[in-house]
Amino acid sequence: MSSAFSTSRFGSTRPLLAVLLVLLGIVGSLVREARADALDGALEVQSAFVSLTGGVYQLNARVRYPDNEQTAAALRDGMTLFFDLDVEVTRERRFWTNATVIALSLRRELSYHSVTERFVVRDPLVSEQRTFATLDEALQYIGGVDAWPILVAAQTPSGDCKVAVRASIHRGKLTDALRALMFWSDDWQRTSEWYSWSLPR
Repeated sequence: MSSAFSTSRFGSTRPLLAVLLVLLGIVGSLVREARADALDGALEVQSAFVSLTGGVYQLNARVRYPDNEQTAAALRDGMTLFFDLDVEVTRERRFWTNATVIALSLRRELSYHSVTERFVVRDPLVSEQRTFATLDEALQYIGGVDAWPILVAAQTPSGDCKVAVRASIHRGKLTDALRALMFWSDDWQRTSEWYSWSLPR
C-alpha cells in the first residue's frame, strides 16, 4: 500500500518537474540570448597616444563600446555596468620577458536614474557625476579619455618602452529581480584587444 502510494505520488510529480525544467531552459535561453545581444557590437580601442606635458606622460584614448537597445533596457531595469580602461607601460628586454614599468586601470560606472530618466556616469577623473539623455551620449563620453596622467618621465627607465591599452565592459550591480534571473551569468563581460605603440622620448 505504501509502495503504491509512493509510486503514484512520484508519477504525479513527474509532469510538473518536466514543466519546470522546460521553463528553466526557456528562461536560461532568453537570458543567454539577451546577454549576447547586449554585448554585441564593436568593442575596440580606436586610437590612443601619450603626450609629455610638464614632465608627465598623459594618456589620450578613444574607445568604441557596444550600443544597442538591449543594453539600454538592462540599464533601465536596474543593472550597473563597469567600463575599465587598462594601460601598461613595459620596458623591452632582449633575452627576457618585458619588465612592467606601470599598470593602471581607469574605471567608470554607468547606471540609469529612473526618476530623471537619464543615464548616469560616475567618473573618477572628474569631481562629480555626469548625466546623459541617451545611452549613445553616455558611451561616447565613457569612450573618451583626455590628458590622464599615467607616468612621470623622470621615473621612466632607459631603453625602449611600450605602451599598451585595452578596454573592457562587465556587469556590476543587479536588482533583486535581475539577480534571480541572471545568477548563473557572472561571465557577462567583454574585453578588447590590446592597442600598443612605442613610448615617445
